[in-house]
Amino acid sequence: MPARPDASRHRLGDWRRHLLRVRVALDRLLFRIGPPEPAPIVLGQRRIYVLPTPAGLAFAAALLVMLIASINYNLSLGYALVFLLGGVAVASIVHAFRNLLHLSFAPGRAEPVFAGERAGFHIIVGNRRHARRPSLRLGARGAEVPFEIDAEDRADVNIPVATTARGWMTLGRVRIETTYPLGLIRAWSVLVPDQRCLVYPTPEPNPPPLPEGPSSTPGRRAGSAGDDDFAGLRRHQPADSPRQVAWKTLARGGPMLTKQFTGMDGGKIHLDWNDLPADLGAEARLSRMTAWIVAAEQRGLAFSLTLPAASIAPGQGSEHIANCLRHLALFGTDGAANA
Repeated sequence: MPARPDASRHRLGDWRRHLLRVRVALDRLLFRIGPPEPAPIVLGQRRIYVLPTPAGLAFAAALLVMLIASINYNLSLGYALVFLLGGVAVASIVHAFRNLLHLSFAPGRAEPVFAGERAGFHIIVGNRRHARRPSLRLGARGAEVPFEIDAEDRADVNIPVATTARGWMTLGRVRIETTYPLGLIRAWSVLVPDQRCLVYPTPEPNPPPLPEGPSSTPGRRAGSAGDDDFAGLRRHQPADSPRQVAWKTLARGGPMLTKQFTGMDGGKIHLDWNDLPADLGAEARLSRMTAWIVAAEQRGLAFSLTLPAASIAPGQGSEHIANCLRHLALFGTDGAANA
């Protein structure tokens, strides 16, 4: 009787988990990979590994054939050519090794992103030598970035990593490698920088309109859509009216900004977890509240946020928005208490 698909998938999942455990054990044994390392991470002699590339193996096979032919036909020039090319290949091992030796690595910035976007992990690579380091590649989580460093210089390498879930995302295992100078030898090392990126929930694609604010005392509020008094400039959003664009600033070569005015308002918007429909799951609620926060930012509206374990007072601005999105990203996780 054929095995059920569910049972086959279960066995495949177990097999992959076993392979993952074996890989982790080999990484710890061969590359001494453990918890994140403090910066700066400097590559010493014991951390660099060297092996031939597929092109290097083909080159070695060609040299072996040439050596056998030279022995068979007693060709003096054949011997000279084989040993000359072999010496060049051996010298390329030293150059590939030295291209990584004493490189230093330090974690850079990692700006928060929404789930589904690519997170940019910046790593600062330093070169203390008086020689250029060409043909380097830095890779992590399936992404690979080529770069080079001038003598006594630094390089800010951005590794784009796909995100799928909200919360803290660690960069994890990073591989630095080179095939300089001939592509015959691959030198590489593995490191684990102490770096993470905050991933916000994915905004709901078509959320309902923003909720009406609770009955409150009407008054003047900066940043509303009123047309009374000029209140300042903010970053332009695609939904902004062309009449509110600061065209004079743009004509002087500045960025595209939107004018903000103070106006009469019926109250501040309040985003409450308990006001959402009861049939919405936790992730759907977080997605909707994220979309509402983005919409409030685009319209320049002040808002407050209430979650089951946190309450944020009304406010505006980038810091207030980042604080609210941080609480949503870490909702129900170990880092929620420190949000």
